[in-house]
Amino acid sequence: MSKPITPSGDTCLTTRTRCTPTAAGQRRRSGVAGVDAPDPHELDRWSNRLARMLVQEGAGPGSWIATAGLPPLERAVTRCAIAKIGARPTPAVCTDTRGRAHLGVTTKAARPGLSDDVTWLLLDDHTTLVRYLTGSDAPITDAERRAAHRVH
Repeated sequence: MSKPITPSGDTCLTTRTRCTPTAAGQRRRSGVAGVDAPDPHELDRWSNRLARMLVQEGAGPGSWIATAGLPPLERAVTRCAIAKIGARPTPAVCTDTRGRAHLGVTTKAARPGLSDDVTWLLLDDHTTLVRYLTGSDAPITDAERRAAHRVH
């Protein structure tokens, strides 16, 4: 049986992530202690790419997406991407939401300790990086959200 990991910064709280760009070039502090957020437009573009990948994996409005072992910047981009498609983030360590998520986002280092019941998108995997870097950073459309194969 897989054992859950306890990544720092992940909590069982389901909070809405605001992912709207503010003034161009403005740097601000992220919600993660000691981490500067990227330019809001960069965050928007990065999270659009990841959101599109999550939709391609079948996630959409109402889906639960697990997260585990993500560094602060990747965690911020992931939570924003999840919010953009109307899905719900849940840390892999939450026992009250385990079993709801069938798709997750993590890294290769964290993967061995995670459930095999979840399809894990490994952010630092070569294939994932190629898909991410060649994907569109245009905003996710309502049509794309509706076309998702709904992962619950």
